[in-house]
Amino acid sequence: MLAAYGVILSLIVAVGLILTMVSGEFAAGIERPGFWLLAGLAVLADARAFIATGRRGRPVIICPSLCFSFAILLCWGLGPAIAVQLVAAAVVAWRMRYPLDGAVLMAAQFAVASTAAFGVLALGSDDLLKTINATDAARDAVSVVGAAAVWLVTYQVLRAAAGFVSRGRPNAQVLRPVPSYELLFIAALLLLAPVLAVAAYISIAFVPLVFVPLYAVERMARLASERDLLARRDPLTDLANRSGLAAAFARLRPNGHDAERAPGLAMLLLDLNRFKYVNDALGHEVGDRLLVAVGQRLRSALPADATPARLGGDEFAVVAPTTTEADARHLAESITDAMATPVVLDGLQVDITGSIGIALAPQDGSDFATVMRHADVAMYLAKQRGWPIQAYRAVDDHNSPERLALLTDFRLALEKDDGTVALHYQPQVDLASGRVVGFEALLRWEHPTQGPIPPYDLLRIAEHTPVMRMITQRVIDEVVAQQARWLAAGVSLRTSLNVSIRDLHGDEIVDQITRRLAEYRVPAELIQVEITESALTADLAQLRATIDRIAAAGVAISLDDFGTGYSSLQHLRRLPLSEIKIDRSFVAGIAHNADDAVIVRSTVDLARALGLRVVAEGVENRYTARLLGEAGCDVAQGYLYAPAMPGDAVIAWLGRHPTPA
Repeated sequence: MLAAYGVILSLIVAVGLILTMVSGEFAAGIERPGFWLLAGLAVLADARAFIATGRRGRPVIICPSLCFSFAILLCWGLGPAIAVQLVAAAVVAWRMRYPLDGAVLMAAQFAVASTAAFGVLALGSDDLLKTINATDAARDAVSVVGAAAVWLVTYQVLRAAAGFVSRGRPNAQVLRPVPSYELLFIAALLLLAPVLAVAAYISIAFVPLVFVPLYAVERMARLASERDLLARRDPLTDLANRSGLAAAFARLRPNGHDAERAPGLAMLLLDLNRFKYVNDALGHEVGDRLLVAVGQRLRSALPADATPARLGGDEFAVVAPTTTEADARHLAESITDAMATPVVLDGLQVDITGSIGIALAPQDGSDFATVMRHADVAMYLAKQRGWPIQAYRAVDDHNSPERLALLTDFRLALEKDDGTVALHYQPQVDLASGRVVGFEALLRWEHPTQGPIPPYDLLRIAEHTPVMRMITQRVIDEVVAQQARWLAAGVSLRTSLNVSIRDLHGDEIVDQITRRLAEYRVPAELIQVEITESALTADLAQLRATIDRIAAAGVAISLDDFGTGYSSLQHLRRLPLSEIKIDRSFVAGIAHNADDAVIVRSTVDLARALGLRVVAEGVENRYTARLLGEAGCDVAQGYLYAPAMPGDAVIAWLGRHPTPA
């Protein structure tokens, strides 16, 4: 279709040329020495023109011969102008290695635009640029500016039409095919042409002087092109950056009604493993060389229609047209295979490994931001699980817009302190004596429209945000204040409160606990801090100082959710722990699952060997409680004894249950 479109334009040009030759205009033009000078300069200009990089990463040339051919159009008419433009177009086609149909199309677009401009000039004075009368000169100026505007608009329309024919659909990218700097350069060339034409009429000796302003205009266009390229390219790896990746996505998945007919695509997000260690051990310069090597391998592993990008740091991305998850996984496997060979840096072999997240459009989203976010979710899940590749699954996405809106509502509830956020306390019972030995403080939130929000869901989306710190501060303040009220009522029982990994990075939590204990005159042994076992998979060296300070203040440390993480015996031995809590997933299966029963008994034996108390969570029935007691477990908590209750209800509840002597 595109070739047929070029043929149609060429026929239009041929008719125009025949008409001008028959009229004798062509012969009159080529007899002038000025014509040959401008014609030669036009060909020379295109032979030396700079080549920019287009928004699709392809070379683009802006033809400065337009200045000379438009001047010829003003001086000697349409036929000579088109003839010169055809020769110049042939030079450009040779430089750019255009196929024949591409060269014909480019020449035809320029010729038709010149024909349209000539039609405007024909409406003006017959003695264009030859008058000395001020009124006629003003009219000529308006005529020339109008012709230049028509040339520019016609060229833009022809480019848009070519895009429509080649892609078979209209969209915003087709309607804006020319970058702004290219349009500005073309406009400057067209408006410089009248000055050149006047100079040619006065004396051809002045014509070469036009190269000075022409060079300045071209230099500005070159700088604008480079700036436009830098805005879309990563300067280190020469891959696309986030903006370039978004542009590639938009070309494959246009907005609006075209999105339904657009082909599918895959977004792959690659994050390198342990890149920070390379920077720390070998320096940032070597790290940059590693990123360059990764970029080169990424480019070599991809098909021609895929767009690789570096988003920043050690994070890379790929957009590729594909319709199935299997094809996307195959592409991801090609990337991991390309990274398999170590990179040699300063004599050291550096292994390249990474985690790749995959999201598909339109299955996982139709816009760039959504697909990118879903690929990011998949990538972090792959990194968390230690897998090289992970496709997006909605069930794994805990950061949907709805959940983020929920987090915003929760933050406002904390700030307003409107009574919807509260702490409830679940009893912990000694299995041997049946006495209540403590409580665990549990967060509760009653959303104004959604009702009670499960604490697990809330903490999962808040854990890695500043809201988590707000939660911890609120919990510490309320637990210590509640302990003071219980002490005043004659109740002295330990209360456990949960903290996150984020809270253990720094001394703020230690200072707050000790400050509140002193303020309310609560003994430190009545407060226990629970940390999750997943905290031990983080950099324990960074957390150890804070944990030691908490223990040094007299506050006991409990290891929560034991069995769900990967803590080693060394961690258990080195940490100042007082208690291990067996996760409810193992407790629930002890009665009917032999593996869970073995895990529980092994945990109890391990804890006893280390001198630690063992607490079982989620005890729902007496049979489970009896099995835990026989296994040697010390303490249990769960609905068998009582659900979590408000602090003010604890005194009355304790009146119906025995307390330690």
